[in-house]
Amino acid sequence: MSKGPISQFIEHHYRHFNSATLVDASVAYEKLLAEGGKMMLAMAGAMSTAELGLSLAEMIRQDKFAIVCCSANNMEEDIMNLVAHTHYKRVPYYRDLTPDMEQELLDNHMNRVTDTCIPEEEAFRRLEKHLVDAWKDSAAKGERLFPYEFMYKVIRSGVLKQYYEIDPKDSWVLAACEKNIPIIIPAWEDCTTGNIFTAHCIRGEFQTSLVKGGIETMMHLVDWYQKNNPKGSRGTGFFQIGGGTAGDFPICCVPMMSQDLAWKDVSLWQYFCQISDSTTSYGSYSGAVPNEKITWGKLSPTCPKFIVESDATIVAPLMFAHILGW
Repeated sequence: MSKGPISQFIEHHYRHFNSATLVDASVAYEKLLAEGGKMMLAMAGAMSTAELGLSLAEMIRQDKFAIVCCSANNMEEDIMNLVAHTHYKRVPYYRDLTPDMEQELLDNHMNRVTDTCIPEEEAFRRLEKHLVDAWKDSAAKGERLFPYEFMYKVIRSGVLKQYYEIDPKDSWVLAACEKNIPIIIPAWEDCTTGNIFTAHCIRGEFQTSLVKGGIETMMHLVDWYQKNNPKGSRGTGFFQIGGGTAGDFPICCVPMMSQDLAWKDVSLWQYFCQISDSTTSYGSYSGAVPNEKITWGKLSPTCPKFIVESDATIVAPLMFAHILGW
C-alpha cells in the first residue's frame, strides 16, 4: 500500500533520535499485523479528553487494535466528549491560573484536565442518568457485567444519540462497541462513573457485585489471551501510552499464566512500544526500560522493543497515521 502525505513526511524528516524510534516502532507494528498478529492498546493519561479518538477510532475500525486496556477515565471521557463537546471550555493559559480562579471553575461546574474543562452537568450527569437505567435493568435481571459492557449497553440502546455533538466516527469507544472488542479497565472505581456507582451502592440502591471487579477482569483478559493466541499463531503485541496500572495490569497476564498457573507454552508479548515522558528509571514502572520486562517473563530478548520519549498527544496520532497509511 502506498503511503499518504503524512507518512511520507514522517519517513523523510524523522531520521534520528525519538523521531527515528517513532518510525521504527511504526514499521515493526505494521510487520506484526501483516504477519497475522494482533495488538493490544494500553492507554493511561487523559487521552480521550485530548480527543485521541480522531485517529484511534479509525485504528480500531481497521482492526489495528484487537483489545484495549485503559485507565477508567478514558472510557467515560470519550463518551462525555461525544455528548457534551460544545459545552467544554479550553483554558490555554492554565499555567497562570490562581487558586481562586480554579475555585471559580469548580463553582461553575467545570472540572479541569490540563487545558480542558469538562462540564459536569452536561457530561457527568447526562451520562449518569442512562447508566443508572442500565444498572437498574441488569439488577432486575440478575445480570452482572463489566464496566465496558454497561457502556456498550447504553450505546446500543440509542439513548445517547440525541446528545451527539461530534461526528460519531471520532469516538473510539463507539468504534470499539461496533467491533465488540473488550475494554479492560482495572480499578474502574477510580473514575467519575465509578464514583457515581459507589454513591448509589452506599445509598443501598445497588449491590457492589453488580459490576464485575478486578479479579474477574484479569480472568476475562486471560480468557481473551488464550483464545486469541493459540499455539502456532503470530501472537499479540503491546502498545502502551503512558504508564501505571493501565499498562502494568494487562501486561502481567502473561507471566501470571506461565508462572502462577504453570501453563506450558504461553506466548509472550510479541512487540512492545511505549510512548512516555517519564524519566527513565528502574525505580518506577512508568520509567522502566523495556528490557526490565524480560526479567518478569513478559517479553523475550528478541521481541521488538521501543520507547518514544515524548508527548503522547503528539506521537500517537503520528504513529497511527503511519500505520493507517495516511
